[in-house]
Amino acid sequence: MRYNQFSKRHIGPNAQEQQEMLASIGVSSMEELMNDIIPDGILSQEPLKVGESLSEAEYLAHIREVAQKNKLYKTYIGLGYHTSITPSVIQRNILENPGWYTAYTPYQAEIAQGRLEALLNFQTAICDLTGMDLANASLLDESTAASEAMLMLFAARSRSKKKANANKFYVSDEVLPQTMAVLETRALPFEIELVIGEVEDCDIDDSFFGGIFQYPTTTGSIEDYRSYCDLFHSLDAQVVFAADIMALVLLENPATIGADVVVGSTQRFGIPLGYGGPHAAYFATSEKYKRQIPGRIIGVSKDVEGNQALRMALQTREQHIKRDKATSNICTSQVLLAVMAGMYAVYHGPEGLKAIASDIHQKAVSLSQNIEKMGYSQVNNHFFDTLYIDLQEELAEVINHLALEAGMNFLYIDPTTIAISINEGTTLQDLNDIVMVLAAAKKKDAVIITELSNEMAIPADLARKSEILTHEVFHKYHSETEMMRYIKKLERKDLSLNHSMIALGSCTMKLNAASEMIPLNESAFAGIHPFAPKDQAEGYEFIINELDEYLSDITGFAKMSFQPNSGAQGEYAGLLCIKSYHEAQGNHERNIALIPASAHGTNPASASMCGMKIVVVKSNDDGTIDIQDLREKAEKHAEKLSCLMVTYPSTHGTYEEGIKDITDIIHQNGGLVYMDGANMNAQVGLTSPGIIGADVCHLNLHKTFAIPHGGGGPGMGPIGVVEKLVPHLPDHPITTIDPERIHLNTVSAAPYGSAFILLISYGYIKMLGTNGLTDSTKVAMLNANYIKSQLEKHYEILYTGNKGTVAHEMILECRDFKEESGVTSTDIAKRLMDYGYHAPTVSFPVAGTLMIEPTESESKAELDRFISAMVSIRKEVQEIVDGKYPKDNNPLINAPHTLNLLTANDWSLDYSRQQAAYPLPYLHENKFWPSVRRVDEAFGDRNLMCACPSIEEYETIE
Repeated sequence: MRYNQFSKRHIGPNAQEQQEMLASIGVSSMEELMNDIIPDGILSQEPLKVGESLSEAEYLAHIREVAQKNKLYKTYIGLGYHTSITPSVIQRNILENPGWYTAYTPYQAEIAQGRLEALLNFQTAICDLTGMDLANASLLDESTAASEAMLMLFAARSRSKKKANANKFYVSDEVLPQTMAVLETRALPFEIELVIGEVEDCDIDDSFFGGIFQYPTTTGSIEDYRSYCDLFHSLDAQVVFAADIMALVLLENPATIGADVVVGSTQRFGIPLGYGGPHAAYFATSEKYKRQIPGRIIGVSKDVEGNQALRMALQTREQHIKRDKATSNICTSQVLLAVMAGMYAVYHGPEGLKAIASDIHQKAVSLSQNIEKMGYSQVNNHFFDTLYIDLQEELAEVINHLALEAGMNFLYIDPTTIAISINEGTTLQDLNDIVMVLAAAKKKDAVIITELSNEMAIPADLARKSEILTHEVFHKYHSETEMMRYIKKLERKDLSLNHSMIALGSCTMKLNAASEMIPLNESAFAGIHPFAPKDQAEGYEFIINELDEYLSDITGFAKMSFQPNSGAQGEYAGLLCIKSYHEAQGNHERNIALIPASAHGTNPASASMCGMKIVVVKSNDDGTIDIQDLREKAEKHAEKLSCLMVTYPSTHGTYEEGIKDITDIIHQNGGLVYMDGANMNAQVGLTSPGIIGADVCHLNLHKTFAIPHGGGGPGMGPIGVVEKLVPHLPDHPITTIDPERIHLNTVSAAPYGSAFILLISYGYIKMLGTNGLTDSTKVAMLNANYIKSQLEKHYEILYTGNKGTVAHEMILECRDFKEESGVTSTDIAKRLMDYGYHAPTVSFPVAGTLMIEPTESESKAELDRFISAMVSIRKEVQEIVDGKYPKDNNPLINAPHTLNLLTANDWSLDYSRQQAAYPLPYLHENKFWPSVRRVDEAFGDRNLMCACPSIEEYETIE
């Protein structure tokens, strides 16, 4: 092995440590362990075709060459995407900081107070700018958020509307085309009828339950929608605004105008274009929808000492927990991007945002005035940043040629019409470059802009009158020094992978290597608009095509789609392919999805979103699928069977021996097999979805393929399919991916979803190569079985394979502690914080248990520290049983222990401060302090507060 081979850096245990671990497990070699774990008949017979690995230096040189294939033009296309300036203090201290990008979803609030505060800032900014009562902590993109708004309003229809089957939803013809496509995709399974056009022509009546307007419109016009809102409300129908977040700095807030839901993108708040994402969408609404709003909400609560503590509010309302009763399958969000957007608002404050928005507007007004002098007709009387230009003759092709020569992209509507959208990065020189192009097209002398106009193109009655960003957090951190320290203060409150292992079962928290992240700094990747001409994005196209080949090889499939922005969205897109395929065969009645009882909640939620009926398949006592029950239900529903959704290895962390029999049964009865790719970290290079007989699967690139979790997002969930499903993969209304696609099936705003972060998975695969990918899978299972071999002496391991092994994760039984000690899995999770660890997955897939997954990235030393912590906690449980500590006053029930508690003058607990904070020696070297005591979940739900509280409101928390 070369000294600089990346796999040496990525894989935790070295060769000697691996041998020691194998001996502890009781096997002599890695091959013996793999044979014990993986059933006969599904092992790959051929190595992957990924090829030789690149060293980190070789990869970085390679990716710089690929970046040069892109052409970084000035982009004025608009359509919901604009060049934005990321403040360097935010880029360096958040985007490039593993303390922020390696954190997990903040389910364990006590060790996530930093990012929870950052998200609360985000929600507060959104509420201020939209005028709505509450906002969630982000969604995947603007188009997804719009579709979520439509489905929420459909589910929340009044009783009379439901009784009358009011199923029409108005869509303004000025809504972004990509949003319109996603709305069409999402409406179809619910039999929602979209009525598209100008509102005056659409005969709005009692059959409508809602509608959506773009504010400002796609072509840039600012319209007064107050009379339309009144019309909808008079018919008991609700109104959605898709609003430009930067325009809202100067425009009257949508709530005042009459909106019931406001959605949009926060990309303009300092987030790179990145060929389409990731960008944090926002979703804001009135308080009456607080129990229907999709996604996550950060709320203000208190801890057991009465101190303010933040948490994810209304957690049990998360849609995927509702399974087949869900009205959304949203499971993740865009936390890292929402944090950045929120910090952009904090850093600039209200005056800074007004200055930026005013500068954009004044440049657009100045350009409009200038081009009128050259004989062009600027159609928009009122606008924020977008000019809609009637060329008066067929000049679009000429302008396009001249603009490309000058390194610029405009939006071309038709031969006589173009649009130009000004952005934060537009300079005075840029304006004059645009003027030169337009002048040359008419063969006129350019009139140079020397100073910006002070005139406004925003109508007085729609100019913003309400204040924004009044909370003190938006007024305190405007110097880089103060901002840097504020970001660091929040970072110190969060436990991330740069502190210790996060052994979350099913979530695969592996190393996010620095060399995988560095290319995100390349402007040639960061600055590309998703609708730029494809010859300007050849670097991206190269990477996407190579990833398509690599991931198709890894999965055993024919083709990949990179459009889905999350695992749950990948499930939805994959099921759409299956649905579309059956319908193309004339089998419209095939709408039943068989789903094992142990499946993750997004499985039935995604099937429900596709209009499928869910039939649950039983599990055996050993956690495997009850094949007899599966056979009976497949045969019973043979004429209507659409698919089986199955996770492999199973949700219980073992390889099922009968997987091929399972997939055969489905195929024999006319169905297809959807494989949830959550556990692909136990498959890569050793077996594949194609080998086991699956027809489609999604891959969680933020799990198996090293994209950071980012505190709860971004994620990517591309899907792979067999050859017959390729024509049914998602396409896009603006940038065609494949002209042979049968339906658009668009699920995301951008053609390739969050293309920017595909660079990370590309680097992961290139630097590991065939051998490194396969070795990573083996070591992931070695690490899991090593932990099992040590912990099974102290805890019951719930499920194992035929030879007593697990795959890459295991479930610890904790329910038997309750009766004798009063301890629950939640208490163990909180106590682990005192030991410097984030808890494993709590109560999934079995309530009251812990599911542990170490990944291949963790060293033997780190595994041993974690094992020692779990063993120590087990001894503490036994001490409660033995009567050393009472059930209501012990190290577990009181956990976590904060520094404030340990340094207080009074100490009334029935154990020492040493036992509370330093139960094991390694903690003296590397102690993480939770910033709050255990959070009061119920209080936070009873007193929902989802924006930064004022001083007066703080008092109500006490």
